[in-house]
Amino acid sequence: MFFGMLTGNNIYKKTFFFNLSVLFLFLINPVFANEDRIPDVVQAVGNAIVNIKTEEIAKPETQDKKTSIIKRFIESEEEEDINENYGSGVVINPNGIVVTNEHLISKAISIKVKFLNGKEYDAYVLGSDPELDIALLKITGETSFPYLKIKKKKVVRVGEKAIVIGNPYGLSNSVTVGVISALGRNLRIDNRVYVNLIQTDAAINPGNSGGVLMDTEGNPLGIVTAIYSEGKGIGFAIPIEDVMDMLSEFLNARSKRPIFGLFLEKKKDDSGVYFYVNRIIPGSPAEKSGIREGDRIIGINKKKIREGIKLYKTIKELAKMDSIELKIFRDEKTFIIDIDTKSINEYKPSPIDEGLINIRVSDIKGYPKLKYRTRQRDGVVVTKVYKDGLGERIGLKNGDIIIKINNFLISGKEEFNTYMLEGLKRNYILFQVKRKESIFYLPVKLDVLL
Repeated sequence: MFFGMLTGNNIYKKTFFFNLSVLFLFLINPVFANEDRIPDVVQAVGNAIVNIKTEEIAKPETQDKKTSIIKRFIESEEEEDINENYGSGVVINPNGIVVTNEHLISKAISIKVKFLNGKEYDAYVLGSDPELDIALLKITGETSFPYLKIKKKKVVRVGEKAIVIGNPYGLSNSVTVGVISALGRNLRIDNRVYVNLIQTDAAINPGNSGGVLMDTEGNPLGIVTAIYSEGKGIGFAIPIEDVMDMLSEFLNARSKRPIFGLFLEKKKDDSGVYFYVNRIIPGSPAEKSGIREGDRIIGINKKKIREGIKLYKTIKELAKMDSIELKIFRDEKTFIIDIDTKSINEYKPSPIDEGLINIRVSDIKGYPKLKYRTRQRDGVVVTKVYKDGLGERIGLKNGDIIIKINNFLISGKEEFNTYMLEGLKRNYILFQVKRKESIFYLPVKLDVLL
């Protein structure tokens, strides 16, 4: 009867063959099948996507730029002096390790992580890489959390379907779908140079920065980092392999950061890209090798400096070699400086307070204790702040007491040095400071240190 109806009516015939063709395409083409996988992927990983809320000290535009931000904050103590920022993060370890963007936490004085179930936790920075725009956070409190499992490396293909999942403002998961548009993108956004990014047309909504880019099989491809304002509908993610390399390094207790002793700034002019030497740590291998402030490093080991170079990764690789050759431009002349890497691997800045922060600290006892009339036992007291140095710029004053570094209570100058070196490894330093009866947090944003 059905066959007779089919042959006798052209409409039924067309409908039958149309449905048959759709079924055939669904069976042979995984793209159609993957459409139904998206809700499953979101449901499977949603609990591991968290909201990140940070607080940082605001910089009022009406104030003199030379006035210390901390000074304005301490003196005014107004609510508008604190800004709240929101982003997303991904829990990648059951012990509560979260990956998010470095730009979200770079000036944070407090960090909170909120899950889909509404539970909120304090977190601290485990490590950060400003060049990758990646930060690793550690949640305090409980010891077991839902997390996103990172599977073996897969080949990412241009044109494959992609999902962006974030948790903006702590409301719920935000999901968008698109395709991988390009690979290996390099670009500059807001004075940051991003390298080797995955490009996608999946919409990246405000607050989704720090979320995850996934394929339709549930494999994480990258961490969302940037929206390109000059191109509508274009977003970017950091490849997941870079994130995992960073994680393994910061979880390795034996990992050590080689320090040459240069504070650098990446610049570009008509002659090309170069590293400008802003400051040199006294007594460092850099100073002993003859490098001066104002020098331009235009080449490393016979290779030109390019915009996409990753400084921290480069120096780690160079430290494994016997020597490093730097090409220097100074006073309209170019010359070569050779450095024995043994001096870099064995070097520790000393004194750390003066060499890195341009301050002098002392144990809280004897004359400093009497001079500043403090009953504080833990911490170190700031006895000198060098003019125009980093300590002055971030707002430290004589008599300030640094109680904690990166949430670690310090008993004296020896522990101050220990946790400062640990902070260098993390690329992150946060002071807890006591000034008279006020206690506040002070992020220390070091320049790019080689």
